[in-house]
Amino acid sequence: MAEASVGGDAVSRFATLVRAPNPGPMTLDGTNSYVLRAPGSQGVVVVDPGPSDAAHLRRLADAGRVELVLLTHHHVDHSEALAEFAAMADAPARAIDPAFCIGADPLVDSERIEAAGLALHVIATPGHTADSVCFVLPDDGAHGAVLTGDTVLGRGTTIIADPDGALGPYLNSLGRLRALGATGDVTVLPGHGPVLPDLAAVCDAYLAHRTERLDQIRAALDRLGADASAEQVTDLVYADTDASVRGAAEASVRAQLRYLRGTA
Repeated sequence: MAEASVGGDAVSRFATLVRAPNPGPMTLDGTNSYVLRAPGSQGVVVVDPGPSDAAHLRRLADAGRVELVLLTHHHVDHSEALAEFAAMADAPARAIDPAFCIGADPLVDSERIEAAGLALHVIATPGHTADSVCFVLPDDGAHGAVLTGDTVLGRGTTIIADPDGALGPYLNSLGRLRALGATGDVTVLPGHGPVLPDLAAVCDAYLAHRTERLDQIRAALDRLGADASAEQVTDLVYADTDASVRGAAEASVRAQLRYLRGTA
């Protein structure tokens, strides 16, 4: 796609990706901030301002008059600059969690938002975190696009951030997104990694991955005993995991154990 005037990449008809300079094991190439606007609109919506980096925030602010700031979830790589950017842009900010709302009400599941000449639909997608949310742009392309935050990534799979996140709600969220993607090739605009062309396909892959991991956890419990700790199970199931993401692996194992043991 063509390079956009805000210094990012136009990744769909309505969305420009402005990647934050915070690459790492958990953030992949960096946090994907998005600038949304209908063609001809002077106003914009900014999703996930990301880290407190002056140059990055200036690129977002220079995109146009910011009508609204949206947050996909509270993790710091998405939310650190939320208050700073909202003040810089003199714009309200909305999230599922009221603690991250500025001058506006919390987001509500199935809500329709009209801003920057666009209609966005809110889909609550708890699981990665309790406050995770996706934003649907139904008119973006032939079958629409969805900003998925960390619920669906552009590369690899996401963690279940126990105890805030939980596997049962996450599986339900994937099922809901899968149903949305069944209408056609819905574009995935993820919180990290590259844009993907087919929401249904990536949800199918995620659901298959979760089934495989649960089978591995069950096998580990058969070997180690039903009361095995998360650390013991992680040692067995995630034996090849890099030390830099060991904590994330343990969080996902805890979430899977809670799910299997019926405690979450």
